[in-house]
Amino acid sequence: MKNSITDTNFNFPGQIKVYKGKVREVYYLENDLLVMVATDRLSAFDVVMPKGIPYKGQILNQIATQMMAATQDIVPNWLEATPDPNVAIGKKCKPFKVEMVIRGYLSGHAAREYKAGKRILCGVSMPDGMKENDKFPVPIITPATKAEMGDHDEDISKEDILKRQIVTKQDYEILEDYTKKLFQRGTEIAASRGLILVDTKYEFGKTIDGEIVLIDEIHTPDSSRYFYAEGYEERQKNGEIQKQLSKEFVRQWLIQNNFQGLEGQTVPEMSDDYIDSVSERYIELYEKITGFPFEKADISNIEDRIESNVLDYLKHRKVKN
Repeated sequence: MKNSITDTNFNFPGQIKVYKGKVREVYYLENDLLVMVATDRLSAFDVVMPKGIPYKGQILNQIATQMMAATQDIVPNWLEATPDPNVAIGKKCKPFKVEMVIRGYLSGHAAREYKAGKRILCGVSMPDGMKENDKFPVPIITPATKAEMGDHDEDISKEDILKRQIVTKQDYEILEDYTKKLFQRGTEIAASRGLILVDTKYEFGKTIDGEIVLIDEIHTPDSSRYFYAEGYEERQKNGEIQKQLSKEFVRQWLIQNNFQGLEGQTVPEMSDDYIDSVSERYIELYEKITGFPFEKADISNIEDRIESNVLDYLKHRKVKN
């Protein structure tokens, strides 16, 4: 039994082309429709790990779906339907070639840069005298260029984005505004679950009609870092490691096994037991972030299940239209 899905080769009615990202595979159909499949691939340090994580795609897809529903009153999004636990269907958009990263706390990449002595990240100043995981006076936006599979995302400043005309000034101001609003809403949702939304990234695209909408995932453990709120202050005061919900635990395991995605490094072997432990951790993340118990989908034949559900949806959608 293959209990994870790491690659798909569907041929849906009206299919024009397929794009394969690090985790998601996007099928472009006629009538400006996209079918996005969240695979069980695991990416860390911009490298896709050799083995899939059971239920990971379902978890990411369902968190993103719930979070899009919880934010659609403040920011429009691309989503139309989720006919399968691993699938989202929505309108075709032209993605902006930047990821809007927003940080409320000095953690992860920002903390590593800070420790190396940098006080400016993506053109934004970081105050002196901060400790790792301290809260910034106000959240900072630190964009990254969107890399193709196998390449690394790169930090970029707002000034460079505008200078290189990657995004127009008018559009960028909308992206900034949406990013701040989404982060504020995400912070409120996290607080209601006893969590702190530490940092996250948002991706946006433009519809055929020229509307800027939220695309891809939102507030998932792959795109966001969460701390447990209880005991945060005490742990900071005592210089202790924060309890967190994100895929940072995978990054830390890779670092301990001498892998950070650098040239010449080899991805360490992930045993079946370790894969199972990562899957269990993702389920825990889902339940904590959403507040709902996780219902495992049937994984006896994931590809057949996805194909059947998508075809059924497309058939009924055609009848309705």
